[in-house]
Amino acid sequence: MQAENIKQAIQWRKLIDVLLDSNQFADLVLKDGFVINTITREIYEADVAIKGEHILMVGDASELIGSRTKVVDVRGKFISPGFIDSHMHFESAMLTCTEFSRLSIPTGTTTIVADPHEIGNVLGVHGMQEMIKEAKTLPNQIYFTVPAAVPDAPGLETAGFEVNSKHMAELLNDPYVQGIGEIQSFSNIQPVYENAPELIDDLVAAVSYANSIGKTVEGNAPGLFGKELAAHIISGGTHVSCHETTTKEEMMEKLRYGISVFMREGSSQRNMAECIRAITEEGMDSRRAILVSDDMVPEDLLKDGHMNDIVRRTIAQGIDPVEAIQMATINPATHFGFKDVGLLAPGKRANIAVIDDLNEMTIHQVYLNGVLAAEKGELTIELGTYTYPESVKKSVKRGPVRLEDLHIQASGSRARVRAIVAIPDQNLTGADEFDLNVSNGVVQPCLQQDVLPVLVVERHGRTGNIGKAFLNGFKLQSGAIAESVAHDTHNIIVTGTNYEDMVTAVNRVIAMDGGIAMIKDGKVVGDLPLRVGGLITDELSGKEVSEKIAELTRLAKDELGCSIHVPFMHLSFWSLVTSPEWKITDMGLIDVDKFEILSPVVK
Repeated sequence: MQAENIKQAIQWRKLIDVLLDSNQFADLVLKDGFVINTITREIYEADVAIKGEHILMVGDASELIGSRTKVVDVRGKFISPGFIDSHMHFESAMLTCTEFSRLSIPTGTTTIVADPHEIGNVLGVHGMQEMIKEAKTLPNQIYFTVPAAVPDAPGLETAGFEVNSKHMAELLNDPYVQGIGEIQSFSNIQPVYENAPELIDDLVAAVSYANSIGKTVEGNAPGLFGKELAAHIISGGTHVSCHETTTKEEMMEKLRYGISVFMREGSSQRNMAECIRAITEEGMDSRRAILVSDDMVPEDLLKDGHMNDIVRRTIAQGIDPVEAIQMATINPATHFGFKDVGLLAPGKRANIAVIDDLNEMTIHQVYLNGVLAAEKGELTIELGTYTYPESVKKSVKRGPVRLEDLHIQASGSRARVRAIVAIPDQNLTGADEFDLNVSNGVVQPCLQQDVLPVLVVERHGRTGNIGKAFLNGFKLQSGAIAESVAHDTHNIIVTGTNYEDMVTAVNRVIAMDGGIAMIKDGKVVGDLPLRVGGLITDELSGKEVSEKIAELTRLAKDELGCSIHVPFMHLSFWSLVTSPEWKITDMGLIDVDKFEILSPVVK
């Protein structure tokens, strides 16, 4: 840190020289644009002068223009700080940091705070460190918030590795690690307190260490109010966020408590429109309201954009454009304590988005560290490609399964079963019971009621478990879908209209060393290998992954009759035991609220 401080002092001294020495000039001046001031919420005409990686000044920069100064006329355009995505997972896009950045930089995103707990669940500290290593090669600012507890619910799920307070020193002292990520292990407050109090002790120890070295902590408080919410805030060291807020009432209480509410607006979970009502209808202050993507598929990045699209949607809800931009710039910078981004001011990092249309958030140019990085939707810098080492591949550590391994058994000719109820565009689920036919001792799917078997096959080579339940609302008409992306422990999740296609789908995922597989009548309809931790690919570009996922989504609809939005992402969330109500893990059907395993068959 001493070397960094010395370097910073030298840079500041050079900036002062340029400003006060009449013989020194800016490298770049963005001339005559409309500057968006994220501190005062103003828009006014001004120049932005840049030297090296930093902003010299905002105002009349005519005296800083020399013979070698590049002057860019941005008359009629808006100059904004680059956007910040405060909470996301590269694994959910199935992309490397490099390929995600290739798609997001042209949309105006210049800073990302990523949570690598997906790869952490599969490969532990080593997997997270390999992802951080990749991020260090990129020109955009990428920071990480690492998990303090893997798995989130010990005894209810099996992860590839454990991560706890003992690993915090090794992870948190990396300068690219911002702090502790979403503290999901204490989302289900009362059940955890009553059944696994040791998780709280370990969490408080990790948080205390993080705070002692100046690191932040992110919360995870779905549906929490009153004393439970208060306990969650304290467990996170009192300064926390929450990206699981889904109602106006939750938003209001959390803002009143000083929580930074990360209003999620990703590909399959969209909560901003409901959360923003606390501001548009109740007039609440928006300084703690922050826009995040959480989970995005590459197709949406290519088609709609990244944070610029989320800002656009927020404006459409009645928020002033500058206020919406604050939610993706100065608000997150303030939450994380970022001193060099989030606003256009002297000495700040020259991460800038030049916007054509303020309401539509169309991005004309993007500057990273004072360098033109993208223009009219295309990168103008070279990113290259990134290949991960073999140490983070070969993560599927089990052999093929047999047909009888997947059967859900019951006696008689009819059985009453428990089913997870899908809630579109949410990771929350419902719970219900249905009556199904039994044939030869095996409970049969029922397309008329849209009730299908859903199973999770442990793939880390630790237990060999196969958890079993039923699923209502996936809208699958034939075949089966399996994938090794199954939050958060990322075992293999599978559902289908018949057990034969389900076993073929699971074994295809195993054979690929992770990925997505769709089977119909015993044949592969489509697949996508994800060999890095069974979560992402380093073999395809972001555009190629987008095209492949789009093709698989089309095949899921046309060949398998699955009409639910982003089916692979929805399926992956039905094993997330940190959000209510029922979920499925390799241990079985989980009643999240009661912290217990249920039989899939009632009687």
